[in-house]
Amino acid sequence: MIRGTTTLIAHLGYPTESFKAPMIYNPWFESRGIDDVVMPMGVKAEDYPDVFRSLFRLTNIRGALVTMPHKITTLGLLDEISTTATIAGSCNAVLRRPDGTLVGDMFDGAGFVRGVQRKGRDLAGARVLVVGSGGVGSAIA
Repeated sequence: MIRGTTTLIAHLGYPTESFKAPMIYNPWFESRGIDDVVMPMGVKAEDYPDVFRSLFRLTNIRGALVTMPHKITTLGLLDEISTTATIAGSCNAVLRRPDGTLVGDMFDGAGFVRGVQRKGRDLAGARVLVVGSGGVGSAIA
């Protein structure tokens, strides 16, 4: 249940219709008595920097999940960037620290690898080809 003590985790992207995180995290939070909520927020690219900065002025925001088309733009809006996000050149998770600073990270690659491993594939030393809506990329695991 959302109440005055609930902490917000924004899920930022556009369009929002395909967002899965609220359906995954919110039931999990509720089942464990965690007073957080993931809220989908549709933000067009031209409005994103201003909306991002305004959101993090809220007193009850913990962080954000970031999806397309904002993963690259987010890097320029942060106080600190993890090594993973720096190497990836994009960011999909933002944490607001107690002092208000914003740190960004990227967990798409780790999530992809865990998903493949759950399917029984060993990726050590393998070459992979990833095809997505944004084009083709390759990596060595």
